[in-house]
Amino acid sequence: MPVTTPDDDHLGYLGATEALRLFAARDLSPVELMRAVIERTEKTEPLLNAFTERLFDEALEQARHAEDRYLGKNGLTPRPLEGLPVAAKEKHAIRGRSLTEGSLARRDEVATENAPVIDRVLDAGGIIHARTTTPEFSLSAYTHSRLWGVTRNPWNPDFSPGGSSGGSGASLAAGTSLLASASDIGGSTRMPAAFTGTVGFKAPYGRNPGLGVLTADHYRGDGPMARTVDDTIAFQNVLAGPDPRDHASLHPKLTLPTTYDDVTGMRIALCVRLGEYDVHPEIEANTRACAQALADAGATVEEITLPWTHHDLLTALAGHFSTIFGALVVETAEQHRDLLSPYTVAFADLMTSARTQVSYLDSLRAEHRLQRQLAAAMAGFDALLCPTTAIPGWHAGDDLAGEKVVVNGQEVADTLWCSMTNPFNINNRCPVLNVPSGTSAWGLPTGLQIVGHPYDDPTVFRVGKALETARPWSYAQVRARLR
Repeated sequence: MPVTTPDDDHLGYLGATEALRLFAARDLSPVELMRAVIERTEKTEPLLNAFTERLFDEALEQARHAEDRYLGKNGLTPRPLEGLPVAAKEKHAIRGRSLTEGSLARRDEVATENAPVIDRVLDAGGIIHARTTTPEFSLSAYTHSRLWGVTRNPWNPDFSPGGSSGGSGASLAAGTSLLASASDIGGSTRMPAAFTGTVGFKAPYGRNPGLGVLTADHYRGDGPMARTVDDTIAFQNVLAGPDPRDHASLHPKLTLPTTYDDVTGMRIALCVRLGEYDVHPEIEANTRACAQALADAGATVEEITLPWTHHDLLTALAGHFSTIFGALVVETAEQHRDLLSPYTVAFADLMTSARTQVSYLDSLRAEHRLQRQLAAAMAGFDALLCPTTAIPGWHAGDDLAGEKVVVNGQEVADTLWCSMTNPFNINNRCPVLNVPSGTSAWGLPTGLQIVGHPYDDPTVFRVGKALETARPWSYAQVRARLR
């Protein structure tokens, strides 16, 4: 199967759906693509540190089997992701392999079963060629740990790719994977997607099955990251559907359309500040440019305000996290405090304090107010647009332990309010798609959230497709920098 181009960097940035088309036409071999991705990894990983484990020998063997399927050998046919290199977030368990979650306290842990996201990728013919870095326990909006070190952003290695799915975002932006798995409990898919110029989908609660006790946490869920909206759709259609290990997973499976009408006649709300967020001017400008592009494409875009307050958001988050996810981290800190990263210890201490001040019932009351306010604000609209982050980025390796985030000597935001993703984990029946909105003067992409009504996934992809058409994004800058 001949390769259409000898440019390995080009192959590393090939779209997943385009690769599948080339495989089917026998214009590209899964083996050739895998070799190109491996060579790309050898060039970029010493700088970026996006991978915790490389499974290249197994991946090449699987690529050979995928090639046989495209050739029709033994009566086999290609599956939906056949032959695609997929990077898996390390917290997504692979049976018989490490399950450290970035913590020295778990360095000897080995998974006893695959996470549903892993089973779905493998059953669809995807090839997991590498596993990606996270912060410890995936609890931070940046990606570094005592176990794995610092992961850097391909667009500007002085900066973080965000977190917690930072390794996945960095890999996609660097051209070392075509798809990558992610998870989101407070923005862990959407923030790294925003900072790396990629597409990330936070599915509504229950859409994609999970594994373990946190499947009962309605803030979190596993999901897809990719470089285009079409690729994200293809991946999401593999991940969705019920699994008996997750009783909250939804039946029947929702299969997203692969083609969409344009946005003519749609009514779209724009909310830049989501109540009281302090938004950096470049973020605001790029968000408004996206809104204008949709208006130019035929949508009616109307700016709205939300009555959300920092107090309600903080109450909801404090009561929820201190009762569920934070309590798990506190358990580990009680036994292995000396092995944890400084930000993990700080988080455990904060959660311990929060549990004495905010009850879970307090949290639910605040959630209820925030949910009703969002429903009222979105009434009469098809979707909502808002920034993904309030700032363009932060430095690689920073713990964000101070009261302010400082970038290039400029104070830009209170640390808790850098991310604008948490409100939609509180409103977690809403599907949210991050797409690139532009670039900043710091050399980083910026992101836009497209928020849908509860369980109305197709609408956010319809708007995302329209934006991708109206404002196409390019990886030429990062490719040139890492060449």
